[in-house]
Amino acid sequence: MKKILIIGATSAIAEHCARLWAKRGASLFLVARNSGQLETIATDLAVRGASKVDCMVMDANDHNAHEAMFEAAHLALDGLDSVLIAHGTLSDQAQCELSVAETLSELHTNGLSVVALLTLLANRFGAQGGGSIGVISSVAGDRGRASNYVYGSAKALVTAFTSGMRQRLSKANVMITTIKPGFVDTPMTAAFDKGLLWAKPDAAAARIVVAMDKRKAVVYVPAFWWWIMTIIKAIPEAIFYRRQL
Repeated sequence: MKKILIIGATSAIAEHCARLWAKRGASLFLVARNSGQLETIATDLAVRGASKVDCMVMDANDHNAHEAMFEAAHLALDGLDSVLIAHGTLSDQAQCELSVAETLSELHTNGLSVVALLTLLANRFGAQGGGSIGVISSVAGDRGRASNYVYGSAKALVTAFTSGMRQRLSKANVMITTIKPGFVDTPMTAAFDKGLLWAKPDAAAARIVVAMDKRKAVVYVPAFWWWIMTIIKAIPEAIFYRRQL
């Protein structure tokens, strides 16, 4: 992977992925909402070895801006072979339960905006006959839980959408890697108590980069979350809904 677009580049996981790609001398196009953070990260990546770093400020919820962003990235890097979609918010479940607007906003940011980006991107990569797309979903999308079912529902949409699109594009040499992190210690989760199940963003990024290199379909981050979610998904609904798991 040499020409890489990163959407949500200021997220901790995405930044650490970018660092690994920069060390390989990749060309990077960074997209996020915060121009100051973007510039700081871009400068750092250039020092770390990226052969080229360009930036663009964009809110992923602005669907009308998506096509122009893809065009800008393509022109800046003289093509694209890889994309990481990593933007999102950590929904406030309690607020969502009180507000239809808040619920729809979170579903839009964490689900529908990803769908919109992927729809355009799949057509581009399908037409060029190849590419690698990494999409950050979540273990929360594997089964709804009372504590985060709005966020989990958005991620379930992402997981199902990428699964179908992966099948659709398999003959076009386009691989979509669905990335399912568990608990990752980032600024977004700063308020949470940390324990044994928590991973550091650099470790999560290393696993993501390897998974995209190997063109894996689905990757749990860290790997033990596959076992945890396999067990959780196997619990009968009659038992599950009475338990706070």
